[in-house]
Amino acid sequence: MSSMGDVFHTFPALSDAMQRIPNLQVDWVVEKDFAEIPTWHPAVKTVWPIELRAWRKHPFRSRKAIRTFFQAINEQQYDLVIDAQGLLKSAWVVRKINANVKAGLDWSSAREPLASLFYTRKIKVDKQQHAIWRLRELFAKVLGYPLNKAQEEEHIQYGLATDSWQPLANIQQPYAVFLHGTTWPTKYWPEEHWVLLAEQLQQQYEGRLTIVYPWGNAEEKARSERLKGKNRQGWVPENKMSLNEVAICLKYASFVVSVDTGLSHVAAALDVPMVVLYRVTDPKKVGAKGNKVTQLASPLAQDYIKEFTSKEQKKQSLQCLSVAAVYRLLCK
Repeated sequence: MSSMGDVFHTFPALSDAMQRIPNLQVDWVVEKDFAEIPTWHPAVKTVWPIELRAWRKHPFRSRKAIRTFFQAINEQQYDLVIDAQGLLKSAWVVRKINANVKAGLDWSSAREPLASLFYTRKIKVDKQQHAIWRLRELFAKVLGYPLNKAQEEEHIQYGLATDSWQPLANIQQPYAVFLHGTTWPTKYWPEEHWVLLAEQLQQQYEGRLTIVYPWGNAEEKARSERLKGKNRQGWVPENKMSLNEVAICLKYASFVVSVDTGLSHVAAALDVPMVVLYRVTDPKKVGAKGNKVTQLASPLAQDYIKEFTSKEQKKQSLQCLSVAAVYRLLCK
């Protein structure tokens, strides 16, 4: 119920569970903005869209909505509820759902240790692992099946049911997707880098490659239009695309280049060749991870810098993230 990345990090654990427990049925509580995403997995029967962000902003005004939500969800009697986040807000939701067993991470494993007080089963996992493996281990221990990390770590199976998806009719193939929008200005890749990369790729493809620039808000749309204006084969959606449309767009791309953003996790789950650029954030624990993902990180990736303090720091944050480095990976 937090970020798009959190949702995608849970899919491999769900795929493990579905393989080990053939009759497994899962309902998923997820933030309303992401309600489309869990429906892509065949194990998910019902999605419960929750507006937890709005409730926390206006708790008194939201009392009726909160009561209605939990009355509806508690018309079911669940065998088990798993808290896949380990936060106080998710533990609060777990506490209000009727279930025989309520499971989550123990005091030493949860991101917010107090959350563990709300569970009837508390599971210990190594916090230093990537989130995907932490969740795979959590599900395996709760549901009681073995997981061989040495054998299974290299291959990540998200298990999304996308065979029925058809390419978007308004995008000329072949095409690549540039995911340039993100939350912090320090995570951006400079616009001149995107322009130069597009030029080099056009030469490589002899002008036959379309560059798609999705956007999610007015600022991103303006940037997409600027980038398209310097690329004769660029395409910008006229209207904001739904999550389903963006996912379909990513699925049929020849490749994707992305900064650290939620949509990079979508591309990773769809097994699209992708290079992800980590300028001031560390991919080791929560980065986009997939069988066709290459991560490039600057020397400052572990520092989580939200505002640069000097020109030298800004320059250093782009080391190892050059246009040449990205181009080599895409054309190798």
